[in-house]
Amino acid sequence: MTAYLIRSVSIVGGEPTDLLIRDGVVAETGRGLAADDATVVDASGLVALPGLVDLHTHLREPGREDAETVESGSRAAALGGYTAVCAMANTSPVADTAGVVEQVWRLGREAGLVDVQPIGAVTVGLAGERLAELGAMADSAAGVRIFSDDGHCVSDPRLMRRALEYVKAFDGVIAQHAEEPRLTEGAQMHEGEVSTRLGLTGWPAVAEEAIIARDVLLAEHVGSRLHVCHVSTAGSVEVLRQAKARGVRVTAEVTPHHLLLTDERAASYDPVFKVNPPLRTAADIAALREALAEGVIDIIATDHAPHAVEDKECEWAYARPGMLGLETALSIALDVFGPRWDLIAERMSRTPARIAGLAGHGLDPAPGVPANLTLVDPAARRVIEPAELASRSRNTPYARMTLPGRIVATFLRGEPTVLDGKAVK
Repeated sequence: MTAYLIRSVSIVGGEPTDLLIRDGVVAETGRGLAADDATVVDASGLVALPGLVDLHTHLREPGREDAETVESGSRAAALGGYTAVCAMANTSPVADTAGVVEQVWRLGREAGLVDVQPIGAVTVGLAGERLAELGAMADSAAGVRIFSDDGHCVSDPRLMRRALEYVKAFDGVIAQHAEEPRLTEGAQMHEGEVSTRLGLTGWPAVAEEAIIARDVLLAEHVGSRLHVCHVSTAGSVEVLRQAKARGVRVTAEVTPHHLLLTDERAASYDPVFKVNPPLRTAADIAALREALAEGVIDIIATDHAPHAVEDKECEWAYARPGMLGLETALSIALDVFGPRWDLIAERMSRTPARIAGLAGHGLDPAPGVPANLTLVDPAARRVIEPAELASRSRNTPYARMTLPGRIVATFLRGEPTVLDGKAVK
């Protein structure tokens, strides 16, 4: 295993120092370090962050390898500064058995670019009718601890209660896609002034807020862990704020696109802006940013959702919802919050690693810590070119936008997956 001496790097925004990586861990930090056997990396002007962790990634394999594979998604993640991603269960076949989650887990290990932690389905086939093999998936080699029917809401309250009770035995987490389906039938975008003007069926904010309100009460009653996926409304923030004040074991995520893009984008009828939940209003964005900064919303999660060309480049009504996110998430965080490095490390690495129980991830670079880290050039600005992305899909909403920051290097247990901004493998 090659040793690396990273010179003059700022660890989470601190004063420049040297960082020696040896045998997969951070061996030493300090000024003026020397190691004759180490490959030297000049990191002047760069910031070292704990490797980013994404709690919400769609890798599409098995079943939709035309849109993404575990390997291509892992490469996109590494280029985005990630060292671990949690792969959602809406594959084909659905990841609702020990066999499927182990397949995804092994594909991640074979790719070797990031740690891929599968998320298991809550219900068989995501159908919302009966619980999947939660215990078997938890006991599998993949060691599943998060379960979600993402893309579908577990709308039956009795089933949701049973799921929360079941995973409590091994301190698991139910990650809910909060959407009351009877309120969103035929919905195409956020319900509001823009949807009325465009003549598109609206998706009301209350469809999300009602499920979150119900589920925090269920989690409080059971005493189990609930995670709310892709929060998108100001009302949802208030429900979460009240629940946390009562001590409910609830965490929540927001996506980069819900921190930046409004429902006005739908006026172009460009399906790249069609997403689930939909883009909301400027007032919602302001509430989400404030909630993330204060910790009411715990993390940024990408909801990286690659789609094949035929599923996205079509009429708005027929387009699949979803956007790419892994390779641009840190840039969006910098665009929204600026170089608040401790906040970014907390929301994009430390806390998601803690929620997912990913040992060795989410730890600031320090002696004895596994060398899972990323080096960022905060002064760089880059134009997002879809053809240059590592994902197999091209449905990025940031095409030709100029965004701040550039991932220069990513290390997974001391081995580089990205150097000089390029994937090593």
